[in-house]
Amino acid sequence: MKDDLLQLVYCCRLVVQVKWQGKKYEVDVDTAQPGEEFKMQLYSLTGVAPDRQKVLIKGGQVKDDTDMSKLGLKENQVLMMMGSVGELPKPPSQPVKFVEDMSENEVAHALQIPAGLTNLGNTCYMNASLQCLKAVPQLRDGLDRSLGLNTAGQADVRKNMVSSLGRLFTRLNQSGDGVPPFVFLQLLRQVYPKFAEQDPQSGGFRQQDAEEFWNEMLTTLDQDLKVDNSDNSIVGQYMTGRMATTWKTDEAPEEEPVVHHEKFRKVDCHIDKGVNYLSQGISKGLEQVITKNSESLGRNADYKAISRIERLPEYLTVVYNRFFWKASESIDAKIVKSVKFPLELDMTEFCTSELQHKMKPARDYLRELDDKKARERKLAKRADQDDISEAKNEKNDDSAETADAQPSSSTDTKLPAFEVDPSLKEDVGCNPNGVYELIGVVTHIGRTANSGHYMAWVRKEKGVGGSDPAGKGIPDTQHWWYKFDDDQVSMVTDNEILKLCGGGDWHTAYVTLYRAKKLE
Repeated sequence: MKDDLLQLVYCCRLVVQVKWQGKKYEVDVDTAQPGEEFKMQLYSLTGVAPDRQKVLIKGGQVKDDTDMSKLGLKENQVLMMMGSVGELPKPPSQPVKFVEDMSENEVAHALQIPAGLTNLGNTCYMNASLQCLKAVPQLRDGLDRSLGLNTAGQADVRKNMVSSLGRLFTRLNQSGDGVPPFVFLQLLRQVYPKFAEQDPQSGGFRQQDAEEFWNEMLTTLDQDLKVDNSDNSIVGQYMTGRMATTWKTDEAPEEEPVVHHEKFRKVDCHIDKGVNYLSQGISKGLEQVITKNSESLGRNADYKAISRIERLPEYLTVVYNRFFWKASESIDAKIVKSVKFPLELDMTEFCTSELQHKMKPARDYLRELDDKKARERKLAKRADQDDISEAKNEKNDDSAETADAQPSSSTDTKLPAFEVDPSLKEDVGCNPNGVYELIGVVTHIGRTANSGHYMAWVRKEKGVGGSDPAGKGIPDTQHWWYKFDDDQVSMVTDNEILKLCGGGDWHTAYVTLYRAKKLE
């Protein structure tokens, strides 16, 4: 039996001669295989791709599906092949450069990593704040327009500072190296002399408070950056909310509550021993007891002030009250307590009942959308697990009727229709749903506000810039973030951002920038 099989295999194989461009090639033919196998052998010998080969044999030509056993081939039979080798790949127009041979500027351009800002001597407070503010596209657009609108010349230093910031942002977009903000810093110190304070001991410039710089910049941009050609301020439209504060004293029940309405550009997170989460700190910051004069009582009384938000801006700044004046040492000492902040922040509970009612349709829709996306991610992850998929398929094969009876796990469920409240729809630059996603963090490491080091952490938008890190050993993350340590820029995951909550001598969130979650 074994001898018969060997004889059968031997009978299926023979050698033929293929003539091509004046040369002969010996080809071992297995007549049990189709013509495609034979042509692949010719490809390995001659470099002529199978789709470019024309192998002639008496009565026709060899095709991919030709039955080689029916061609009547004989040992050492000569066949003719026609065809040319495809066009060879052209060499690159420029020599290939490997990463290790590139300059830092070339590497940054290749990976499309944004440029950082050079530290010009205790200017990290400024560098970190500017990198976060640069994440607001409306500010970038307004600064671009300001470059051609500055008619003040050298007379208006403030306007020149704003134009200088626009040019600085442009350089950051075009450069791969660290950009030194010489001109902007000089103009900043002319407009705000506080930032020009010098340390009498070292002779250099003092470290400054990043939140103070943030506030001063928004104040300046609020005055000078307008929406298109209108008189509306970009900061006022996109980064400013409105608060209603009710004053009431229990010492005079007959006294009518007094309500004050005021604008705000930041929400404070109050920090004490009982605050472990951002929402707790915001709640405490919106309720306070203040002693002031009561006209009905003719004396001072304790008034409880409760604030609720009437308008939420598209971009919300949250400041963590980590510093307090320590008179014994004459310093702004730091509270290093851990306060956890979320990547997604719901501000609904801090709003007036009227605003809550207006935002409810959009907020409910957003919840349904998030649930749908969560189901899609869950199903995609399950599909990647081959063993689970195979087990599921086997189960379906064994009991098709049972599977038909089970509810479908399809994610094509239509979301309920909704309408954004007309007043919110008309209010361009507001948040119509009350939900935010984190896009920027200014952190501080050190024990006082005027010492230590500031850094920025800015979320990388999907589809913008270079590709996200990928490959074996790369951690899984919903978003990637740029870590700006002055002019040193690297990338980190969501988990690294959540570690910035404080609790020790590590980088601690001081200012967080949130953006209204989109109704996609």
